[in-house]
Amino acid sequence: MTGSRRAARSPSDVPAPVDIVSAAELSQQPSPDVSNQLRLVVPSLNVNDNPISGTSAGIRPVTLRGLSPDHTLVLVNGKRFNRSSDIPSFSGGLSDGSQSPDISVLPSIALKQVQVLRDGAAAQYGADAIAGVVNFIMNDAPSGGLIQSQFSSTYEGDGDTYQIAGTYGVPLGDSGFLRLSGEYSSADRAVRAVQRDDAAALQAAGYTDVPDPATRFGTPQVRDNIKLFLNGAVDIGIGELYTFGGYNSRTTSVDFFYRNPTDRDGVFTDGAGNYLVGDMTPDDGVACPGTGADAIPVGSADAAARLAAVAATPNCFTMTSLYPGGYSPYFINKVKTVFGTVGLRGELLPDLKYDLSVGASRYEMSIYVHNSVNPSLGSDSPTEFYNGSRIQQEQVANLDLSYPLEVGFATPLNIAAGVEWHREKFTVKAGEPASYEAGVLAGQGFTVGEDAYAGYSPYIAGSRSRDNWSFYLDLETNPIEQLDLGLAARYESFSDFGDKVTYKISGLFHVTDSLGIRSTYATGFHAPSPGQQAYTGLGQQLTADGTLVQTGIIPADNPIALAVGGQKLKPETSKSFSAGLVFDKPWLNVTIDYFNIKMKNRLTQSQSYSLTDTQRAELIAQGYAFASQIGTFKFFTNDFSSTTQGVDVVATVPLNFIPAGQTAFSAAMNYTKNEVTSYDPTDPNELLDEGRVIQLEKMLPRWRGNATITHTSERWHGLVRMNYYGKYTELHVNSLGLRFDPGSEITFDAEVGFKPLENLDIAIGATDIFDNRPDLNPYRGILGSKYPTTSPMGLAGGTYYLRAGITF
Repeated sequence: MTGSRRAARSPSDVPAPVDIVSAAELSQQPSPDVSNQLRLVVPSLNVNDNPISGTSAGIRPVTLRGLSPDHTLVLVNGKRFNRSSDIPSFSGGLSDGSQSPDISVLPSIALKQVQVLRDGAAAQYGADAIAGVVNFIMNDAPSGGLIQSQFSSTYEGDGDTYQIAGTYGVPLGDSGFLRLSGEYSSADRAVRAVQRDDAAALQAAGYTDVPDPATRFGTPQVRDNIKLFLNGAVDIGIGELYTFGGYNSRTTSVDFFYRNPTDRDGVFTDGAGNYLVGDMTPDDGVACPGTGADAIPVGSADAAARLAAVAATPNCFTMTSLYPGGYSPYFINKVKTVFGTVGLRGELLPDLKYDLSVGASRYEMSIYVHNSVNPSLGSDSPTEFYNGSRIQQEQVANLDLSYPLEVGFATPLNIAAGVEWHREKFTVKAGEPASYEAGVLAGQGFTVGEDAYAGYSPYIAGSRSRDNWSFYLDLETNPIEQLDLGLAARYESFSDFGDKVTYKISGLFHVTDSLGIRSTYATGFHAPSPGQQAYTGLGQQLTADGTLVQTGIIPADNPIALAVGGQKLKPETSKSFSAGLVFDKPWLNVTIDYFNIKMKNRLTQSQSYSLTDTQRAELIAQGYAFASQIGTFKFFTNDFSSTTQGVDVVATVPLNFIPAGQTAFSAAMNYTKNEVTSYDPTDPNELLDEGRVIQLEKMLPRWRGNATITHTSERWHGLVRMNYYGKYTELHVNSLGLRFDPGSEITFDAEVGFKPLENLDIAIGATDIFDNRPDLNPYRGILGSKYPTTSPMGLAGGTYYLRAGITF
């Protein structure tokens, strides 16, 4: 059981709260994505759709208890799972700057259960376990198989998703097994957008080829999503040899923001109200029409005719000849990852257990942009680009030992100790030259680099890596039958951050056989990854007058960042406390837990700083091609402290009075309040801004919950679930001037299944069966997003699905 290193126990016998989610619970949903599946059944866990968010629309970070995604440690079969190579920069605020695992790579059909430890556990399991631990336990059944197919679609008729999956196990020897699982899925876009006001005005004015909607806000298109997983073990005499690992590849496509042909400076216009005209042969002594004193004002009566004349003149270029109605770039994210672990476990001596393992992983995210241009290349620009890749590689080796020592207590003193070595490397690969190079029009006012997400140049490509060693001691016993006590400590040494010691104290006292009181106190930390230290990229923000501008993100130790207060990143630290009640009777199981997490040196994005011409030139000289596109810059910084506190309530009631089968009622509620405790707007050296504080404190709803009734009989099974999402705050496109506060929402899900044959199960169901939607976005005319982009309930609305499975 995650949270205790003693023999398997029930969640009610662990000093910290643990949710156990079965594979069957996860499967009763339309989405093939484990992230979405967990979101509906664990209220303290959140994941957003992140439309128009670049990489994080396809690699969606998961948060636990309102903290950053990389404050949750993810395990697979009890072993540390690798990070992805994505570092969000435009995902609504809370996740920006984090680097966490991508749990969507795991096929849900390969799961046995998911254990969610809602408690600080860095001393037990290692750095990052500040909010808790999510442990994916994979299917280890030694025989049998399942083939399953599912189709889903939204009530609006879009977002069609097709999935086929299978799993099969064979025994190895007397107690071993080998199980192979795989899944293939494909999903269409679900568009929840309106036409932007400016694009609608262009259409009314007679502009042709204006995309409608200009930007397709909603869920992304996902193609060729292939997931494979292997899990196996066999007794080889000296112990049990085990292995597990997986593979995932997929392509995700989303829109970027619309480029208006009348006001996109550096692409269509010159910043002075005129159309940009470029001379592809500036040294031939022949000037192009529409340049200099002959400039073509935007909106002038003869603008169309004069632009046509430019296009007809050899070696003269205007972007309207390619995109007369403007354009929206398509951001394409291709993921390919492989990971695996092999180990040996058994007994060295009677009762002295060991587990020795090694693991390795590689996660590559390649960035492509289509339907875009490098404006500085003019007519020589392609419209499809490879912009570069980010790669995260990790290697882990660990040894765990445990021994139950008789010391005269009610139970033996369980002594667990171990050592772990962990190496990670973050690499940036350069894109194709056309994605970052300066073309002949660079000196004529045209932007350098691919317009949506300038490619990585060889100057900023490269790798950064680090190693860390950790040693832990974990003690647990019952001094008396009613009292469970635990003490854990861990020493970690990082090659880039030095040493750190964390510890945890836990206890559970059984007042009666059915009533228990439990509490924990723990320290923890998160050391910024090599990727976070080296990250560069682009983000978006709206200015006070509603103009969308691009902002650059540069490393904190870049001289330009250092000049405005940037510093070398340092570890985040935490102190957490929890206290709760456990009540367990055959007719009712309920847990109530309070938690309080205080953090210092939290990592976040700084406020935006205006970029001067001198700084822009310096960044370009350093190899940051995107500097020609941006008006502001940010960097990651350890700048604030926070307090996160709340309450979790989980209850289950068997409804035995209902005949023919098993029926149960369960309910879960989470209240989480985040507070930034160190923000001082009067401090001239303050690196946060008011908007960022609002996002950190209020982007997620404080209240979330669900209530579920399930019924299972020999032939039939069914489910009805109610979901509650409290009110929250959105700063639309990260703009403080576009704040609104969507209200609370309730949705309902249902599924009914029937077995016409013993080995055939057919189910039909729907999520959000009454098609409830988030509140309308009051600023939807600015960029085209019909609903809040940070909606915790998602954007698609009602979705139905049909599933069929054959067991053998």
